[in-house]
Amino acid sequence: MKSTLRISLKAGEKIFINGAVLRVDRKVALEFLNDVTFLLENHVLQPEDATTPLRQLYFIAQMILINPEGKDQSTAMFRKSIVMLLSCFHNEEVLAELKRIDGLVATGRAFDALKAIRGLYPVEDNILNNQEMPAATIEHIRREIAPWQR
Repeated sequence: MKSTLRISLKAGEKIFINGAVLRVDRKVALEFLNDVTFLLENHVLQPEDATTPLRQLYFIAQMILINPEGKDQSTAMFRKSIVMLLSCFHNEEVLAELKRIDGLVATGRAFDALKAIRGLYPVEDNILNNQEMPAATIEHIRREIAPWQR
């Protein structure tokens, strides 16, 4: 048996567990005795915050975890998005990490993919702030992979 995982939550915090959303009314510690897919509230990106190509990719990947019923649709959207991003980015670090992230999602490790995507935010911010990616490309990505923002 794997070791247990213990999570502490403060009053009012939410946790997303296997597609269910739980909010606690007081400080509580949860102990997971088996494998479980979960996201803490502070790692959940809201649609209105998915304002850059990688944040949009993160939002799609989190939907794979949060909404198990729509996993196939979210995975298809993720595949489409990753292909587009691989053709738009020119930074070798980002390209290598996107390929690794694609592999993580393909092998059912979307949680690890989320961590990896968050790790690319500073690089993406630098690219976008230095206009290394044309504004038209960014807008094209937003239209294609972020339909929830229309």
